[in-house]
Amino acid sequence: MPKYGMNGVDFEQGVDYPRLRAYRLARVREKMKQEGVGAILCYDFDNIRYITGTHVGEWCRNKMNRYCILPSNDEPLLFDPACPSKRVRCTWMAPDHIWPAVGSMRGAIQEDAMMVEDVADEILRWLKEYGLEDKPLGVDITDIALLRQLEKRNIEVVDGQRVMQMARMIKSADEIELLKTAAGMVDATYENIARAIKPGTRENDLVAIANYDLYSWGSDLVECVNSISGERGKPHCHTFSNRMIRPGEMVYLDIMHSYNGYRTCYYRTFVCGKPTKAQEKANETAVKWLYDAIERVKPGASTADIASAWPSAQELGFNNEQEAYLLQFAHGIGMSIWEKPVISRLFSIDKPFTIEEGMVFALETWCPAEDGSGSARLEEEVVVTKDGCEVITKYPIRDLVSCGLPGCMVY
Repeated sequence: MPKYGMNGVDFEQGVDYPRLRAYRLARVREKMKQEGVGAILCYDFDNIRYITGTHVGEWCRNKMNRYCILPSNDEPLLFDPACPSKRVRCTWMAPDHIWPAVGSMRGAIQEDAMMVEDVADEILRWLKEYGLEDKPLGVDITDIALLRQLEKRNIEVVDGQRVMQMARMIKSADEIELLKTAAGMVDATYENIARAIKPGTRENDLVAIANYDLYSWGSDLVECVNSISGERGKPHCHTFSNRMIRPGEMVYLDIMHSYNGYRTCYYRTFVCGKPTKAQEKANETAVKWLYDAIERVKPGASTADIASAWPSAQELGFNNEQEAYLLQFAHGIGMSIWEKPVISRLFSIDKPFTIEEGMVFALETWCPAEDGSGSARLEEEVVVTKDGCEVITKYPIRDLVSCGLPGCMVY
């Protein structure tokens, strides 16, 4: 786990990237046809990568200038700020399908430069080129200014994010292998983090270790590392600080990173010192809630089956399910950490969604220790198989890992 090394070799078949790109493109085309979409316009970085197999620096992720168009009757068109480089290096795309991208840079370029109008004209030109100007255009995300310009050109804009979410929901064998590799990198990171937890270590020190290790091993994005100790764990604050860890405190982390575009969301909990009975009980309870849900994961089951394994918000001490939304929870994992299915008591029991083979998602639970020394926060990623599921996150979870003091498991 994963089956193959991280570098391709000539003597074993690992991830087949041409096959991966072909699978993803076919999935989008299938969902476009089902939704009656003539073309799809994507600004979401992960959707662009899913369709075109291309990537550019993370500096560009939120600038709203890079996009792609997938006509229903031709290959993808990429509009990229590094288009001369892409024409040389992305050999699976025809050079005449790669074009510059400027846009408004989220409104930073003055309006009288007419860059938004230019983009809208470019989009309409290509729709006309393929005879699709009268068909619905699926759009995932966009600036309001561009949306208004598309409407002025009588382009019917429909929900392209739905098309992309349905396409990305079922993973191929190559995608699953990349997800396993990403998870394996976090397995190893947690071992180094466990060895670093001791009195005087700060939450941000652990964040630094995760970033160093993951980028050293080939991560293309460490999206976020939550690092939370002691009383900061109740209620969950979803961030890290420069707080110093003290003996007897629980520490939990969530590591979200990307390997070749494929993400992790992966919590584990530790104790600085030997765990108390209250800490062990909190971890055992969080494990029980987690695995009660995992045991229900199989094709044909519903998200309601899974969500009903978790305690209510009131049982956790919150006023309603909105307040407890991210604490007993599951979400799809792929090229982002928000893919279908999303599972919560907030809506899944009343509005169930069917589980299918090939889905990959993460399940999360949280339980505070009764002695006030912190909380247990746990998460596993699973691949839905033909008769159940496979857990792909491997760092120990059932027993609290005690760290940092004489006589501890890790010292």
